[in-house]
Amino acid sequence: MAAPGRVVLLACGCFNPITNMHLRLFELARDNLERTGLYKVIEGIISPAHDKYGKKGLVPSTDRVAMAQLALATSDWVRVDSWESEQTGWLETVKVARHLKRQVRNKYGSMADSETDGPTRKRRKTQHNANNIDEDAGSSTQVASGDVQLKLLCGADLLESFAVPNLWKSEDIKELASDFGLVVISRAGSNPEKFIYESDVLSKYKSNIHLVTEWIQNEISATKIRRSLRRKESVRYLVPDPVINYINEHQLYQPDTETS
Repeated sequence: MAAPGRVVLLACGCFNPITNMHLRLFELARDNLERTGLYKVIEGIISPAHDKYGKKGLVPSTDRVAMAQLALATSDWVRVDSWESEQTGWLETVKVARHLKRQVRNKYGSMADSETDGPTRKRRKTQHNANNIDEDAGSSTQVASGDVQLKLLCGADLLESFAVPNLWKSEDIKELASDFGLVVISRAGSNPEKFIYESDVLSKYKSNIHLVTEWIQNEISATKIRRSLRRKESVRYLVPDPVINYINEHQLYQPDTETS
């Protein structure tokens, strides 16, 4: 029997602020993928968006990265990557995925590398190609046998945003679905299957889209968290305690500075 394919999960977004639900998505995705017997999830990555994403009420990326790092301090498999937030401007998700795919494959190598090329892998791990985000974009998305796969982890709302006019490039949607793959967390009552069926691109690559239903209802959202913080209401048990402490210490999401 073939060994399970190794997978790294990538979640992109504002994380403004990071919530317990953001963290929960990774656990749900890992359980679902590994339950199939086809995959072994070896790492999770959170990539906070650049400040120039332009969303109303977005606090600086330095704060969002710091809060995410605090939230993940006890995780032994999910980490924060600040590369996206450190670029000169906002980047499309597919460009972030390409960069992190190169990083992941340099870090872990192929199955053969992991067995025979330890010292070389260690040297490659330190290389950081931050200046050429589109380098070899075509070939970099080709998955060789035994290589680690990078899959985009998202909620059903992101999947449905593919249909919003002028929000996503059609070629980016195709690349994310075909060359990376999607792990979509939906809630009871949502219907991502119908959305995939109605999309020609997503239907073509539906075998590379993994749907996970969250049966335990959880309506935590960063928007609602910010609203509660503006109103001086408690968000304990919705947001990790170290993140709450950071927000209070740095006086983030105050009524006079936060308007969304």
